[in-house]
Parts: sequence; C-alpha cells; structure tokens
Amino acid sequence: MLAQFISSRLHARGLHYGWVVVAVTFLTALVSSAALGLPGALLLPLSREFGWSVDQVSSALAIRFALFGLMGPFAAILMERFGLRNVMVTALLLIAGGMLLGTGMTQFWHLVLLWGVMVGLGSGMTALVLSAVVSSRWFDARRGLVIGLLTASSATGQLIFLPIGAWLVEHYGWRMAVLPVLVACGVMAVAVVLLMRNRPADVGLRPFGADPATPIVAAPPPQRLSAAMPFRILREVSGNATFWILFATFFICGLSTNGLIQTHFISLCGDGGLSAVPAASVLAAMGAFDLVGTILSGYLSDRFDNRKLLFWYYGLRGLALFWLPFSGFTLYGLSIFALFYGLDWIATVPPTVRLVGTVFGKERAGMVFGWIFAGHQLGAATAAYGAGRVRTLMMTYDPALFAAGAACLVAALLVLAVRRHPAPAPAAVLA
Repeated sequence: MLAQFISSRLHARGLHYGWVVVAVTFLTALVSSAALGLPGALLLPLSREFGWSVDQVSSALAIRFALFGLMGPFAAILMERFGLRNVMVTALLLIAGGMLLGTGMTQFWHLVLLWGVMVGLGSGMTALVLSAVVSSRWFDARRGLVIGLLTASSATGQLIFLPIGAWLVEHYGWRMAVLPVLVACGVMAVAVVLLMRNRPADVGLRPFGADPATPIVAAPPPQRLSAAMPFRILREVSGNATFWILFATFFICGLSTNGLIQTHFISLCGDGGLSAVPAASVLAAMGAFDLVGTILSGYLSDRFDNRKLLFWYYGLRGLALFWLPFSGFTLYGLSIFALFYGLDWIATVPPTVRLVGTVFGKERAGMVFGWIFAGHQLGAATAAYGAGRVRTLMMTYDPALFAAGAACLVAALLVLAVRRHPAPAPAAVLA
C-alpha cells in the first residue's frame, strides 16, 4: 500500500504522514474552489452565446453557493459514515461531471442542474467542515496552523485558475476554460485514492503532537448518525442570540465576497473598460493577499479579542467596497482595493470559528459552525443573484457595491455584541 510505504519512509525521517493528508486536502479544496469560482469568469460569454441575461445566469450560479453552504451541516455525517476518502472522491467526480457536461449545455435548465446543483453539491462536500475534520483527527498540535492553511486553499484556487481561465476564454472560448479544472479534478481523484486515509491509525500512527504513551487506537466502525442530528443542534442553539449574530455577520460575509466579488468582478471590470484577463489578474492578486491575511488571522485569533478582529475585518471590507466604484478601474485604484479587500476576504473564518468553539463548546462547534457557514453561502447566493439583477435593471453594479459596503459596516457593529461565555450543552443533543 502506497500510503503505508510513504508513511514509513517519512516516519524514519521524523516527519508525520498527517502533513501529506493536509497537502491532499488542501489541493482538493483548491480544485473545488476553482470550480466554484470559474463560472464568474463566464457570465458574459454565456450571456452572449445563449442570450441569457446576466441575472438569469447569476440565478443559476447562485444555487451552487446555496448548496455549497447547506451541505456543511451534513458533510460531517457523510464523512463519518462513508470515510474521508470516499466522500472526497465522490465530490471531485460530481464537480468534474458537472463541469464537463456543462460544455454541451443548450438550455437554461442544463446550467441550473450542472453548474448549479452538481457543482454546488460536490464543492459542499469539500467545504470547511472537511478542513475541521482533518485537523481534529490528524493533529493534536498545530491545529490552528492547519485550519489556517486549509481555509486559505480557496484563495489559492482563485489565484491559480482564474487568470488561466480568463485567458482561455479570450483566446479559445469559454468551453476550453473548463479544461484545467477537469484535469485537476482527475489528478486529485487519483491522489485521494492513493494517499488519503481516514485516521492516523490507518497507517499505524498517533495524531501529530499526541503523547507518545498514547496507544494507537484502531478506527471505530462507521457510525450511523441520524440525518436529523444537524436539525436537533440547530433547534438547541436557535435560542442563543450569539448564534444569530454570527449567522447574520457570516451571511453578510458571503454576500460581500463569494456572491458579489467572486461572481461579478470580471463582469464589473468589463463595465469599467477592463478586459477579462487583467480583471482576473486583480482577483488573483486578491487571492494572494487573502492567503497571507487568512493565515495571519489564524495567528492573531489565538492572541487577541476575536470580536475586535472581526470589527476591523468587516469595517475595512466595507470601506474597500465603497472605494471600488471610484477606483477608475486603473492599476493604482484596483491595487488599493485588492490590498485592503484581499487581506480580509476570508480572514473572518478563524475568529468566527474560535468564537463558536468558545460559546458552544468543541463538542457542538463543528455542526454549529456548519449552520453558520450555511448562512455565509445563503448570503453569497443572495448577492450572486441580486447583483446580477441590479446590473440588468440599472446597467450598473454600483448600488450592489454600496449596499454590500453598508452591510459590512453593520456587521462590524453587530459582532461587538457577541457574548463569549459558554452556552449550556443539553445532554440530549450530545448523546
């Protein structure tokens, strides 16, 4: 077995196989995020070829954001029942199948089914819950670093694939732009089958950083967790004001990032006279800044009040969105936007995860955060459709940018109302 052979070789050199698992998870999430973001570069080509309006295309693509988030509370159940490897391979095949079949679509419902439903479900299986499960199973130490790295994978996917996709659209048509994602899905599916393992015991190891005296425990049999469990958790936390504050602020987070900028930025820049390739390059620059910002945010969230960090993140993002319509879409103006907006694109995740763990306890944190993340993607879906509708009716994205900027300022104030004391955990829920 290749995984066992590599693990033995690494162990002999003082290296833990968990870092291989992190690398495979990082690249899988990277490919998933690339598939999720690529259709944003295809809004105008699809509109020109099929005669669909921008808000029509946006409404179909909004479905993928909604499903990406709503899968969160249930993804952990799938991983527990069927194993990390099986879930990751299934996700990659769903994404690849949806993207490939989409190149032959002729009707609007094809777009909804293939790039809305299939890509949304596949990417939802590899969302932040996968990162949380991998870090908790494979690492007793360095969990914060692992979460920061895996969270940043979405920015890296954008950094690598969007400029390539925009260049292919411009020179060879939008169908060829799908090819890099398809190839990456195939490569990663093979890598997951060969290298991914569910738990350290599968390769004869303890979690990284575990006490050497701790016995190596064999993987437990798959649990038949009830699909009703996420709803039971939701019912228990729905009376806690902190849950709704974090849900609302994460809704605004998704509204002001994935749904608005990731989906519409290239089209927005086209309205400002900037072609697709340089616009995608600005998005890539934001991805690079976000890679730094998210990892730094994880470091800061261990040392400072997470509410104050989120106040600054949302506040700066709101100001950046107010600035964008006045940037002139010049190199200087967009560079300022890319810097301030990029540094906190998903830097909100580590402080939010920390607050969830503090308030609701580690036993419920994963599933509670799954629901809060669902709010994030519902916000993304709202903006993906809403901004497209605004563009169709008013021939400008400016009202959508101002509305998102104002919402970010509201989120900055809301998060200060979070109370950090632990909420009681009913025994019935945790049983």
